[in-house]
Amino acid sequence: MDLSNLLQSGASAILHNSDQTTNGLDSNELVSALSGLLGGGGGNLHLGALLAKMQQGGLGDIAASWLGSGANAPISPEAVTNLVGSDKIAAFASRFGLSTESAKNAVASALPAMVDKASPNGSLLEEIIGKVGGLGGLPDMVNKFF
Repeated sequence: MDLSNLLQSGASAILHNSDQTTNGLDSNELVSALSGLLGGGGGNLHLGALLAKMQQGGLGDIAASWLGSGANAPISPEAVTNLVGSDKIAAFASRFGLSTESAKNAVASALPAMVDKASPNGSLLEEIIGKVGGLGGLPDMVNKFF
């Protein structure tokens, strides 16, 4: 899983979403912003923690669709705010001069694309579960990040 490719996938999803205010943004700036938003410092994205938090928050079916080989289910802008935090959404919006709503929609476009690319045939989920000692270890992992 190449971090740069994942971030580019997220940036591309934002640039091609239905919100015209995000379609003309700079791709390299989006990559940088997504990295910061999702804990990309040091070369690590915290997608596993994000997925675990989705599971705990009742969004497991959405997360599973991103991990599987079928179509990716959408995530609501409100759910995105709950997952990454309103402060991070506000910083993302400010960085690009977007409304908070456009920022939430942008991130809601990027997350499914990034997780899908990171997890061909569910491999990310298997990797996460293996690293945390099975399904029972997911809550402990989440608590380390949030």
